[in-house]
Amino acid sequence: MKLLPIITAPILDINSSENLDINAPLLADWLIAFVRDEIVRRRGFSKAVVGLSGGVDSAVTTYICARALGAENVHCIRMPYRTSSQESLDHAQLVQDDLGISVRTIEITAAVDGYLQFEPEADGRRRGNVMARQRMIILFDQSASLGALPIGTGNKTERMFGYFTWHADDSPPVNPLGDLYKTQVWALARELGVPEVIIKKPASADLIVGQTDESDFGISYEQADRILYFMLKGYDPAKIICMGFPEQDVLIVKARVDSTHWKRHLPTVAMLSSTSINDYYLRPVDY
Repeated sequence: MKLLPIITAPILDINSSENLDINAPLLADWLIAFVRDEIVRRRGFSKAVVGLSGGVDSAVTTYICARALGAENVHCIRMPYRTSSQESLDHAQLVQDDLGISVRTIEITAAVDGYLQFEPEADGRRRGNVMARQRMIILFDQSASLGALPIGTGNKTERMFGYFTWHADDSPPVNPLGDLYKTQVWALARELGVPEVIIKKPASADLIVGQTDESDFGISYEQADRILYFMLKGYDPAKIICMGFPEQDVLIVKARVDSTHWKRHLPTVAMLSSTSINDYYLRPVDY
């Protein structure tokens, strides 16, 4: 009797990020072309405005825009609050020095505190949301002043985790990084020549002194991205846990994704007709 060969499932290395590997040179070229096409051809602008925080996401976005439109057509705005770290300003300056772009600093403390004086009991989360929305007010007003299109900087991991302020960070009409996991943004940053000190520093929204993204999450970006990769491929949490990922990590990611679904959509409208905007009347991107 002939025995059939035993087929075993491949062993998954849960500490590997191979599934998230990118062709960085090709991706850089593609995103540069994407930004040029979206801003110039489809929307009729020649300039972009970016909120430059000193973090890797806004730095990568700025490098892409500078290559797509020319440094002279990229206007960056630094918008520190009184508790913002000096390091953030210094790192934004490194990007300016490297690219030769226009950078303006607009202090938001007076505007933010002008409202918060009426809400002295506001906690860190509320204060951070006020700061984020104030920055977006400035970014859109500057776009009107400069005749430039606001460009978003949020990455896929942040967006899936809902780690942004609704109608603030995710408001700009064009976002080149929105489908890139955080670990992929780091790889792209190295390809584009972003200063290494920006790439290596702990990611932070810089809304509260000492805050970091990963301390807020309770999980590292590398681990979150590995789990998100399989979750967005349709694997249920039980299957991902069986693959070897720690249950607690999987539950953290699932809870973040499930609880923030609403933030990734436009406001929910009561549909009363067959021409309800974005439900029937317009395609998701109506060119």
